[in-house]
Amino acid sequence: MKPDTDTPDLFAFFNEIGIIDQLARALLEARLPKGLIAPHFDVLNHLVRLGDGWTPLRLAAAFQVPKTTMTHTLAGLEKRGLVRTLPNPEDGRSKCVYLTDAGRQLREETIAALLPDLAKIEEVLSPAQIAATLPMLRDVRVFLDKARERSGPVRPVGEGFDEGQHLGRRAAPADPVDDR
Repeated sequence: MKPDTDTPDLFAFFNEIGIIDQLARALLEARLPKGLIAPHFDVLNHLVRLGDGWTPLRLAAAFQVPKTTMTHTLAGLEKRGLVRTLPNPEDGRSKCVYLTDAGRQLREETIAALLPDLAKIEEVLSPAQIAATLPMLRDVRVFLDKARERSGPVRPVGEGFDEGQHLGRRAAPADPVDDR
């Protein structure tokens, strides 16, 4: 079978991003302690970057996963002492998620473990090329976040959708301050 040369550039662009995501996640998960996976790290990273005190529902919306999926992810982090949940000081009914020192340290250690592998990209891209690409990638992310806010939840295609599946995620209402 011959390679596909008729794929529109726009689709190829997002296809490349998807493949990069898969490869980067595999690399990340190889550096995480046993029992932790990329979604655990993603939550820790999110809380470091944007601050903690988020409700599970707000985190689920930011990550475009069902609340049950986020609750399961948070339970794994809390069991390991990487986050703690406390009553929401604003309403007392919900909970807020806070990063622990151990969670912050695990994030930093994971990044340090990844850097030697990530630095190998400099064999094909200079630091200047990487820096020059970042604004474009941020523009794409911001555009997609805003488009998600305008269009509402993502709906799975076809029958047999399992709400807990990673693929075919449904989006909860978008949070305008989220910048994953």
